[in-house]
Amino acid sequence: MKLRAAKFLTGLLLLPLCAALSMTLWRALAILAQSPTRLPLLHAFAGVSGIALWAVVWIFLPPLTRTYVLGHELTHALWTMLFGGKASGLKVTERGGSVRVSKNNAWITLSPYFFPLYTFIVALVWLLCAWLVPAVKPYSPLFVFWIGMTWSFHLTFTLRFLAYNQPDVREHGRLFSYALIYALNVLSIAAALVAAGSWTFPEAGRDLLDNLQTIGGALHTLYEWSLTRLPRLS
Repeated sequence: MKLRAAKFLTGLLLLPLCAALSMTLWRALAILAQSPTRLPLLHAFAGVSGIALWAVVWIFLPPLTRTYVLGHELTHALWTMLFGGKASGLKVTERGGSVRVSKNNAWITLSPYFFPLYTFIVALVWLLCAWLVPAVKPYSPLFVFWIGMTWSFHLTFTLRFLAYNQPDVREHGRLFSYALIYALNVLSIAAALVAAGSWTFPEAGRDLLDNLQTIGGALHTLYEWSLTRLPRLS
């Protein structure tokens, strides 16, 4: 009971961070739109094409549920091993999947909702190819296309499955789970936009801190206002 209350309070504390990250994401998007020299037109077109193609697949073709479920359970297994645990007994069906893990915490349970496994695999393949075979570097727009497609795949299925009563979310509380998932997804998208644009990571970090300070000041002002407006207890 105490642990659940602590997670609820942590979820409340994450809400200002979610708002600050959203403000930084919007700024990063605006800066990227104004700095096309850092993002070649071909790469931008490739990324948008990947997102658009997935949108067509999502709307008009049967959902790739089994593919998502496989990635979902593999992500549980991967994060279990990152925390020093073991995973076994992987099962995948159209209706869901399961994997036995020897460790469990919020990061392991919620990892499929904030860690885009297929995007990570595409990025890893690209880095290895560029390192081992430098001649493939001119073909980087192909990898940007797949990054755009796999990332949108992750986001659409994440939103779809979170709309259901997920046991992963219930285990740690809705407020904490949703806040953590939102914050980490926005953080990863903002980081990618900063990497592609003319904004630097230190500048983005300072902007995030400024946003947190602004939100903190607004909350403090609201608190003081409430003290003068709300009836006092005798």
